[in-house]
Amino acid sequence: MVKKFLFVLLSVGLLHFGASAQTTRNYIEENLPLAQRLMRENNIPASIILGIAIHESAAGTSKIARYLNNHFGVKGQNDSKQIRSSYKGYNSVEDSYHHFIDFLQSRTTFSNLFAKYGGSDYASWAKGIQRGGYAHSKLWSSQVIALIKKYELFKYDNDPNAAMRMLGPVAPITKKLKPTPVSKVKLINEK
Repeated sequence: MVKKFLFVLLSVGLLHFGASAQTTRNYIEENLPLAQRLMRENNIPASIILGIAIHESAAGTSKIARYLNNHFGVKGQNDSKQIRSSYKGYNSVEDSYHHFIDFLQSRTTFSNLFAKYGGSDYASWAKGIQRGGYAHSKLWSSQVIALIKKYELFKYDNDPNAAMRMLGPVAPITKKLKPTPVSKVKLINEK
């Protein structure tokens, strides 16, 4: 009986995890064109826009995302009759995305990030947004960065070196190599 219960519990957990990952992929596919357009227009990485939206809205499945179209956890007034919330309501998901960019640009603690990091350095953006007071959790920026890496959102940025930065620093070659004479190369290849 216990084994059967554990099997059912494990199966349901795996189905939920698979569905969650699929939901996130669908969310990315759905909102990628908007995130990339905002990236080009405002010089902010699409990966940051999507990473924060996924984190704050549970890939569009949270109550505030479903009932208020709020995908960035922005506080404010709403007219919802469906839920009571201190989060701002939007007419559409696109309005939420646009307001997020406006919010960052209109606050001095965030507006300097646009000139400082541009449209490619997603890790610095996440840390800068956290330092600016956007989120109170000390883990917030590392969670957003982890989502960007997990779903490879950096591929959608205007930065061809983002994938290389994800790998970390490369150790320099310290040993000087001597060239191999052509005669020795021929001998090795003939064996």
